[in-house]
Amino acid sequence: MANVQVIQRHAHLAGAVKLEFVNGREGKIAKAVLTAISNTRRGSGDSREEEFTAIQWTLWGKQAENAAEYLGKGSHVNIVGRLRNNNYEKDGEEVYALAFTAEEVDYLDSRADSEARRARLDGAPAPQAQPATSAPKANGRTRRARTEPQREAIPA
Repeated sequence: MANVQVIQRHAHLAGAVKLEFVNGREGKIAKAVLTAISNTRRGSGDSREEEFTAIQWTLWGKQAENAAEYLGKGSHVNIVGRLRNNNYEKDGEEVYALAFTAEEVDYLDSRADSEARRARLDGAPAPQAQPATSAPKANGRTRRARTEPQREAIPA
């Protein structure tokens, strides 16, 4: 059966990313499972309804390791992946299932938001934002801001 592309936008993770290492063709490979919840609002006024959609996604390889390291409960993401039938037989009965495999995960939170959320969940105080420096560093050296050369007025 052909794969069907699925896009889940503006989703939040329902819990921590579960990471494990499984046997692959070339040795151990990282496999992560996460549940993303997105909502859709329909109607207006008193008849406004919200519909929530929770999808359990599977990620593989380096993408799985990165998700486990940088994402946590409440992280804001966009996910693009594929859906396929995952039917099997159990005790002589056909079991119908669907599998969602992520191909792209966009991390929508800023680094500061992510670190603050991680600190809240761990019970530690949030890291303080570092003040911006006036001279960014490149290759360990401080760069000076460029200035326009002074132009002399030319007499007419």
